[in-house]
Amino acid sequence: MRAHLSICTIAMLTIIAIGCGRSEFDRAGSTAELYDSAPAAGEATPAADWDEAFTLEESLHPAENTEDYELVVENKFRSPLKHPLSTFSIDVDTASYSNVRRFLNDNVLPPPAAVRVEELINYFKYDYAQPEDEHPFSVNLEIARCPWQSKHWLARVGLKGLEIDREQKPAANLVFLLDVSGSMNSPDKLPLVKSAMRMLLDQLDENDRVAIAVYAGASGLVLPPTSASDGATILTAIERLNAGGSTNGGQGIQLAYQVAAQNLIHDGVNRVILCTDGDFNVGITDRSQLIDLIQAEAKRGVFLSVLGFGTGNLKDATMEQLADKGNGNYGYIDSLQEARKLLVEDALGTLVTIAKDVKIQVDFNPQHVQAYRLIGYENRMLQAEDFRDDRKDAGEIGAGHTVTALYEIIPTGVESSALAVEPSKYQEVVTESAGPSDEVMTVRLRYKHPDGDEGIEFHVPVGVPAEDSEGSEDFQFAASVAGFGMLLRGSQFSGDATFELVETLARSGIGQSDDKYRHEFLRLIDTAKLLRSPHVAGR
Repeated sequence: MRAHLSICTIAMLTIIAIGCGRSEFDRAGSTAELYDSAPAAGEATPAADWDEAFTLEESLHPAENTEDYELVVENKFRSPLKHPLSTFSIDVDTASYSNVRRFLNDNVLPPPAAVRVEELINYFKYDYAQPEDEHPFSVNLEIARCPWQSKHWLARVGLKGLEIDREQKPAANLVFLLDVSGSMNSPDKLPLVKSAMRMLLDQLDENDRVAIAVYAGASGLVLPPTSASDGATILTAIERLNAGGSTNGGQGIQLAYQVAAQNLIHDGVNRVILCTDGDFNVGITDRSQLIDLIQAEAKRGVFLSVLGFGTGNLKDATMEQLADKGNGNYGYIDSLQEARKLLVEDALGTLVTIAKDVKIQVDFNPQHVQAYRLIGYENRMLQAEDFRDDRKDAGEIGAGHTVTALYEIIPTGVESSALAVEPSKYQEVVTESAGPSDEVMTVRLRYKHPDGDEGIEFHVPVGVPAEDSEGSEDFQFAASVAGFGMLLRGSQFSGDATFELVETLARSGIGQSDDKYRHEFLRLIDTAKLLRSPHVAGR
């Protein structure tokens, strides 16, 4: 069960005021025209009267913090005797990690609802094997001792998408949908959007086309589909954008999809890239209507990626759901470095889908498993019967993407406080088995090709771990990130986890690696530890 949570406290407003220094209007200096001059006749439809709803009175008032997250109830331990199958959709979103980083960099602990543990884990790349068979991704399984519950096991399910060279990238039809409303009038919003677009443009070639649609009170096409080789024209259109006006996200999305459909590339990448703080406050604001539109366009082959920007107004819940329904991914860009990670280093994974509607179903063997718990993925859970229902939407994997899921397992015969309910003494549990088995679980996977409608399924079993195995370096790092997320959420399942343990695991997982993102993670652990210390937390 989920409910909306708005972060609206005086303490948070005080910290944001210190970090920003000035109101949005003060930072902008003045309300500029959205588009300095109209495109040539017949090439584009400019948006008109952008400033009418962005008044001086509105801009002089301090911005209220209206960030919006969805509360998620953590997955609990389940018995394989009652629930032998655990089924969920994969998730390659990374927005939660960069958003958590933004809070910690501002010396503020994130609200628990902003912490989605699976997105923290999946922010990092893992050393999984490349696929070697007919499937577009490999499956990598590992079980070892659970660091925060020494009598428990921790199982890791890792997928690795097929890597492709830049020269193999299919032609792309990209429509940028930019929020240029008054709420984007801040250095960490529209100016950062423009910088991110310049970075992505460098990754495109003459086979790719770029269009730019905007919305702010009304929607308009400020750049018709243009070859990426004509960088000067595209950069000029980017530079001429400024923020002003109220937000009509619904109409903007309709326009963007219309442009994408008119220029559809068969066997190519057709994608709308929405850049916004997520504030759809005028016009078509009904989320169910937006979702219906986005799902229909995804079936037609036009996918949606959502990039969030800025602070104080982030509509995290809306953006995550829209990207999910649009067969795309959701990222949060808090810096130029994050823009480079998403749109340069991970550009192929962000743009090129190699498998869609990817579902995982784990079948647990009660001979070895007394109870299990999936860590994270709470808003990606599916019913067991959804696994083979090809009408059910699920997540996508991009080229080279890695996806990781962790299960905490209570082995049979282990006493644990997590087993809160004593079985009925009048009910004898009888399980049928073909005989003793060393398999702990079998991982079932089902997916469709990007242009396919029929699911493809295969299974991979995993055996009992070696006694006292601590797992590989990669395994320990993933466990560290999971523990970090549980501590930030105040999870009841964090066991013996501490920030000190998390740091030890992270250092073991980093080893001799020079991965800058893993080393940055150490700094975030230290910041969180300081913020949780009595001297700081009690101020």
